[in-house]
Amino acid sequence: MNITSLLTKDTVLLDLAAASKEAALSELVGKLDEAGKLSDREAFMNDILAREEQSTTGIGDGIAIPHAKSAAVREPAIAFGRSAAGIDYASLDGQPAHLFFMIAASEGANNAHLEALSRLATFLMDGKFRDRVLNAATADEVLAAVNDKERELEEPEAPAESGAPAESAPVQADAQAGQEEPPALGKVLAVTACPTGIAHTYMAAEKLNERAKERGIPIKVETNGSSGVKNRLTAAEIAEADVIIVAADTKVEMARFDGKPVIQTKVGKAIHETDALLDRAVTKDAPIYHAERKADKGESAEPKSGFYKHLMNGVSNMLPFVVGGGILIALSFFWGINASDPESPEYNAFAAMLNTIGGGKAFFLMVPVLAGFIASSIAERPGFAPGMVGGLIAVTVSGVEGADGGSGFLGGIIAGFLAGYVTLFVKKMFAKLPDALEGLKPVLFYPLFGIAITGIIMMLINPQLTKLYTGLSSFLEGLGGTNQVLVGLIIGAMMAVDMGGPVNKAAYTFGIAMLDAGNFNFIAAVMAAGMVPPLGMALATTLFKKRFSKQEQEAGKTAYVLGACFITEGVIPFAAADPARVIPASIGGAAVTGALTMLFDISLRAPHGGVFVMGLVDGGLMKVILYAAAIIAGAIVTAFLAGMLKKPVVQAA
Repeated sequence: MNITSLLTKDTVLLDLAAASKEAALSELVGKLDEAGKLSDREAFMNDILAREEQSTTGIGDGIAIPHAKSAAVREPAIAFGRSAAGIDYASLDGQPAHLFFMIAASEGANNAHLEALSRLATFLMDGKFRDRVLNAATADEVLAAVNDKERELEEPEAPAESGAPAESAPVQADAQAGQEEPPALGKVLAVTACPTGIAHTYMAAEKLNERAKERGIPIKVETNGSSGVKNRLTAAEIAEADVIIVAADTKVEMARFDGKPVIQTKVGKAIHETDALLDRAVTKDAPIYHAERKADKGESAEPKSGFYKHLMNGVSNMLPFVVGGGILIALSFFWGINASDPESPEYNAFAAMLNTIGGGKAFFLMVPVLAGFIASSIAERPGFAPGMVGGLIAVTVSGVEGADGGSGFLGGIIAGFLAGYVTLFVKKMFAKLPDALEGLKPVLFYPLFGIAITGIIMMLINPQLTKLYTGLSSFLEGLGGTNQVLVGLIIGAMMAVDMGGPVNKAAYTFGIAMLDAGNFNFIAAVMAAGMVPPLGMALATTLFKKRFSKQEQEAGKTAYVLGACFITEGVIPFAAADPARVIPASIGGAAVTGALTMLFDISLRAPHGGVFVMGLVDGGLMKVILYAAAIIAGAIVTAFLAGMLKKPVVQAA
């Protein structure tokens, strides 16, 4: 497919009116919309801006290539804009941008479209081509420059004279000029990748190939683009390589480079600082890459792959729903315990609105989002929809008589991993389809079969997970007449076992059931114990800094707020990274708090809210102080247990 089938006269703007980056982007998006290339102008603009937030698409030399792969694109297209005065675009070289090529790729774009879009990126590496486009007087001259460049690339290169390899000429010229030849060097390998895999990926590859050829450096570059991995590096090539350059703003397969000198950098550096990268390769200025970093050496790096990476991808995307929803629920109690109940005299419309947004919407989406992003970490974008559906089934389909909900957090984790690996299976199943059907994979085959298989399996197993939850609830209800301190210790421990999963939900539901029955002690113990794990781990990051990475210390600051708001899930990042130490420490502190709350005979009528509802404790100021003391005591126990159990980490220099 020719580029001029994507870049047409009606998408060319020879004189941009914009004077700022965002205005230029808006003007180009408008041009695409006027040409009928977009189905939703605003959505595509948002996708373009989201790509710019990842890293600037101003590559230097007066060029900007804003681009996005978006569902808002009706058909793949390119818009061209030119500014004679130049626009401050935050380009890599700090200079104004004059030439703008906006690439709009649809989510279902086939390989032919994607290859044409990426080919344009390589054209812009040619200074003569840029000058010709910059000086074009009409849209036809711009299109002619593109067509001529395409024909030029289709023509075979003239053979080098005297039978010498063409790439050796620059080295000979340098030698004749009295310059030193580069040290003896085996083959350099490189990998390029950008988030969308359309422009920067191929521009970086072109620039590396071009400059290496001019300098007589043998190189092979693998591209990780939207149409897949091209020019893949083989195991034999990796074994023989002296140095490997990885210029990527997204994840690439790194384990294969274990034990090799690897230069890791951003994809933009390969475009704008190509010679500096090649200089490092020539002098072998590269650290040895290790696929796995050993814990006994005190290193604190996160694992690059596996269960932890996938789980944390889900957790990090879930936390905004937990934080926002939990705090909104807590704020709604300022107007009264029953302020969100239309049947209550305390009813307040604004409080009800906050409760609905926080509990009915944000908290409801927590588990589906967790599952969706776990699945997308495993199977990339095609895994997201099956993961979301599986997570929704986990919290809405019980299959158990008398059970209103489902399997909660635990079910969401299972649904996420299930959807991810089911999607990988589906992708493998359709891997050998003809190229003509390539565009149907992400929009038809992957979602249809991924959602169907994941949904059916979750519908079958979720009732068993729900039974676990209801069984635990029944067990706790049977303890209501026994020693109250013992019950407080048990439900306190349960609040910290799985941070929002079936065990935690069972303890919380038991507290709600007792609240409905007029016994306000149990919900007080439940809430106090649920606050302890994040508060305790936050305190541990303050008191025992050497046992936590910088990232964990920052997470500790957030955990103070989450714990105060009765959001037990705030401890999940710590528990996921080190469950063998964090979970026992959390259970110990929460159990102490639950027992102390029952010992002090604390009663509370609020089922949620954390510190925001402590003033509602029955019995006056002394009871409030005792309630706070129980929470603080548990947090201290958790902090010191974590401090003793965790090993020191060595912070990266």
